[in-house]
Amino acid sequence: MAHIDYFFTVLSPYVYLAGTRLEAIAARHGASITYKPVDAGAVFARTGGVALADRHPSRKEYRAQELPRQARKLGMDFNLQPAHWPVNPAPASYAVIAAQAAGGGDLGALVHSFGRACWAEQKDISQDDLVRECLTAAGFDPGLADKGLLAGAETYAANLEEAVSRGVFGAPFYIVDSGQRFWGQDRLDDLDAHLAGKL
Repeated sequence: MAHIDYFFTVLSPYVYLAGTRLEAIAARHGASITYKPVDAGAVFARTGGVALADRHPSRKEYRAQELPRQARKLGMDFNLQPAHWPVNPAPASYAVIAAQAAGGGDLGALVHSFGRACWAEQKDISQDDLVRECLTAAGFDPGLADKGLLAGAETYAANLEEAVSRGVFGAPFYIVDSGQRFWGQDRLDDLDAHLAGKL
């Protein structure tokens, strides 16, 4: 059975735009997924990326066109300048880590709910009540927001080291057990084709 390691940050607009297409692709091919939230800023710093504030104006202008364009293409609500961004991604990331360890809910829905809350609903995903709300909606115990914080922090740090060592430089980033890597929500069709043996 194929396996996908999914490296992402809960704050990424591109992770939000990925929706739950990864989960649909995995289900179609009988593939499993391990969710690996990472600190995107740290990934950028370690792999030659540039924070949005420090990018050349032409790159910022392109981003301002591309993100709304992709959202329209996908039929998704989107705010280019959300009310609460950037915020601390750690609480939501720790919740994903705890939920994955606990099992019993829908991890894809949980990850997507954080993105939707930020980029479509103008909510602050660093707040405990929002984290609990997202956990509940995805079928998890909301108490996971308070459990395993030390383990969550350790896993979050370990995910960063693993990401850098395996060639991750952005989000969303998908690595299949074949060794093939796919960067960006706009490469999900390629991931699908690869799992089908066409790429």
